[in-house]
Amino acid sequence: MVDERLSQFLTDGKDWERKATSIPGVFLIKLPEYKSRPAYIAIEINPVDTSGIATKKRGIVIKSRSELDQISSILTNVKIVQLATSIDEVNPEKKSKPLSNESDVYEI
Repeated sequence: MVDERLSQFLTDGKDWERKATSIPGVFLIKLPEYKSRPAYIAIEINPVDTSGIATKKRGIVIKSRSELDQISSILTNVKIVQLATSIDEVNPEKKSKPLSNESDVYEI
């Protein structure tokens, strides 16, 4: 069951450990205990290249459902889509790498 595996990851995972999921670009990350806040798991959204490897050192970290709702609202704003399209037109194209297989994938 998903909840049992998440609990195990929270208990047994190393601080800052990142696990791939079955959704490309979506990772689980164990955030360490800090002062009075206990360790917890967050979702990291980090685009992957054609080899399945995260393209950024750190992606967008989502700590709760309310944060996900807020980020979703921002990302679906028409003006953001228009801005991204304009940036694509101005920036040079990136080179891509071939797709690789990730063995330790967290199935969602």
